Amino acid sequence: MSKKIPFETTLEVRDACLCLHIQRAARALARRFDDALRPLGLTNGQFSLLMAVNRPEPPAIGPVAQLLAMDRTTLTAALKPLERSGLITVSTDANDRRSRLLTLTNKGHQLLASALPVWRHAHATVEASLIALHPDDLRINLQALSGRQESPQLNAEPVPTTSPAVQLDSTSVAL
Repeated sequence: MSKKIPFETTLEVRDACLCLHIQRAARALARRFDDALRPLGLTNGQFSLLMAVNRPEPPAIGPVAQLLAMDRTTLTAALKPLERSGLITVSTDANDRRSRLLTLTNKGHQLLASALPVWRHAHATVEASLIALHPDDLRINLQALSGRQESPQLNAEPVPTTSPAVQLDSTSVAL
C-alpha cells in the first residue's frame, strides 16, 4: 500500500530545498558562462579546467580533480578534448611514473588569455545581479557547504576581490 505525499509537501520542498536552489542556480550560471565563452570555443567547465591547470608548476591530475570536485575518471575524460585541441599536454611525472602532470601549451595560454576578459565581464554581470548578498559572503557560504577550503598552494598570495582593471556600471570585477 503506497502512501501519497500531499502536493503541499512538494511545494514546501520546492521552496525550501537548498540543494534544489543551488542546483538551479548552478545550471543557470553555467549557461550564462557557456554563452559568454562559446565564441572562443570553450565551455565554462573547460575554462575552469584550464584555469586549474594554470600553475607555476604542472599539477598532477589528483589535485586538479580535487580542486574541481571531480573524480579522476571524469577529469581524465574532460581533459581529452583539450589535449586533442592542443591546449594542454599530459605527461608522465619523472619523479613518480604512475602520476600524470598537466601543462598548458602556448595555444592553451593564448586561449586562456583571450577568455579571461570574457569571463571577467560575465562574472561582473553575475555579481552585479546579486540582490541581498555580497559576493564574498556567497563564496564563503558556498565553501562552507562544500566542506572545503581552497588549497594553500592556490591561495598563497592574497588575491584582491575586486579588480580596478575592468569596470562595468561602477561594479568592480572580482578575480
